[in-house]
Amino acid sequence: MGGGAVTERIITHEEDVAEGAAWLAANTDHFGRLLEITGPLPLRRTPDGFSQLASAIVSQQVSTASARAIRGRLEAADLMRPETIATAEDEALRACGLSRQKMRYLRALAVSGIDFDGLRRAPTHEVVSTLTAVTGVGVWTAEIYAMFALGRADVFAPGDLALQEGARHLLGLEERPKERALREIALQWSPWRAVAARGLWEYYHHVKGREGIL
Repeated sequence: MGGGAVTERIITHEEDVAEGAAWLAANTDHFGRLLEITGPLPLRRTPDGFSQLASAIVSQQVSTASARAIRGRLEAADLMRPETIATAEDEALRACGLSRQKMRYLRALAVSGIDFDGLRRAPTHEVVSTLTAVTGVGVWTAEIYAMFALGRADVFAPGDLALQEGARHLLGLEERPKERALREIALQWSPWRAVAARGLWEYYHHVKGREGIL
């Protein structure tokens, strides 16, 4: 993994999000209307590191409430660190609410040896390829990590169903765009695709009355 500082724009403060939102409003036909509905977009930065990625795995295919409960039990049992997960018995992990599949995923992450500090300096494509090499970490999880844990301004997660549905409503599409199609659509929002994603999640929340992401 290369050294030095990453040259990509990093979102660290609300002012960065506001700058991206203003650019989108000025350079697209639809984000001005979106922002009139959503108001200012949230920062939504999270810590980076092992526990954040482990939380993303825990959250896969379960409700927000269930994911929070499982994470709480894992934290209470000191099972959100690689060294404790790698040596934990099945019974201890199962008692926290993990399926056998997620036990396998978390153990794979625990022994992956990912240099999380190094990811801060790596280009986004390298972040995604490094994370998706771990069993149980898909492209969506890797892109969400790059977006929120690393603050990358120009990353998008077109596999996200809420983003697909938000884009369908915002753009007046007849059907929800699939991942490949939405990845192409999102090119028009570069270099602020992560801000566009924040906008679409907020828009989805207003349209559907429910949150699109943890």
